[in-house]
Amino acid sequence: MDHPIKRDHARFRKIVKGKIRDNLRKYVSQGNQIIPKGTDQFTVPMPSIDIPRFRFGDKSQGGMGQGQGEAGDPVDGQQDPNGQPGQGEAGEGEGNKELEVELSLDELARILGEELELPNIEPKGKKSLQSVVDRYTNIGTTGPDSLRHLRRTYKQALKRQIATDSYDPENPAVIPIRRDFRYRASDTKVEMQNAAVVIYMMDVSGSMGDEQKEIVRTESFWINLWLKSQYKDIEIRYIIHDATAKEVDENTFFRTRESGGTLISSAYNLCKEIIEKDYNPNEWNIYPFHFSDGDNWSADDTKLCLELLDKVILPVSNNFCYGQVESRYGSGQFYKDLAAKYGTTSDKLTLSKIKNKEGILDSIKEFLGKGK
Repeated sequence: MDHPIKRDHARFRKIVKGKIRDNLRKYVSQGNQIIPKGTDQFTVPMPSIDIPRFRFGDKSQGGMGQGQGEAGDPVDGQQDPNGQPGQGEAGEGEGNKELEVELSLDELARILGEELELPNIEPKGKKSLQSVVDRYTNIGTTGPDSLRHLRRTYKQALKRQIATDSYDPENPAVIPIRRDFRYRASDTKVEMQNAAVVIYMMDVSGSMGDEQKEIVRTESFWINLWLKSQYKDIEIRYIIHDATAKEVDENTFFRTRESGGTLISSAYNLCKEIIEKDYNPNEWNIYPFHFSDGDNWSADDTKLCLELLDKVILPVSNNFCYGQVESRYGSGQFYKDLAAKYGTTSDKLTLSKIKNKEGILDSIKEFLGKGK
């Protein structure tokens, strides 16, 4: 039978997950910090949960502490050392009741999937990697002391002593000898595991401001969360571009801002090179994401982008996702060019317009709702 504390803890976690699900859009749109702790644990702030506390009843019901009194009267015979009534004004706001709880990657991903009704991803056929796994399911007669199976060793020694009439019920001492030792032995199995790479590309030209980058940062966090719940092995690469493109780390990706023009083909060329060098499409599930405000330098460069998509990137990708982040300086023309070429419901390419932070979850649903 479960201990009452364990049942209470499970009930509390169920309440917490319900609160997060109910407030998911607020978490995303307000940019609440969900902080990674290790590889698959996250700290989630919960400002809306009330900590249990005593509440005073109706004064008209009487009881200890009731009755008439004046400001400054002592309580239980205690008085201010200076004989003065208390100073200062009462606060009118509630104290900070913020509570942090830890949830696993799978728990957070399940909340996201339920809220957005996301289907589980079906990896591309024949796109899996072999991994050798040792499972200690057998018992052997040799092995290191660290793998000695004490119960099996004792049982073997007892059987030997009974068989040789050396076991004394009046003095039931069972002393194993070397040949009684038993060890956990492994079965080596080859398992198939799916691997994925996410390649983020972002326009960092002058028209992409801090607000647009914050939208990309928040959206990519939740996209990564979902993909990590779907794949055992996942890698993430980051490309920034204006008129030229370069690969950077995550911190640089979200902090860089340039003032030059925009050549989107520079990012697509670098994406192509990364895929060809490091990610055989027969072994990897490939997810390129590109975020921009839709400005490109010229129609010729847009034509080059479409050629790169047609000939290289789309054929090897599970799903190429283009997110257009609205900016007062961006024309949004690239979205129109992609829609004119592929339509808005292409099997290999997904388009999304992200007007503001309130549109992030809808954009994630557009990107991941295909189950690809």
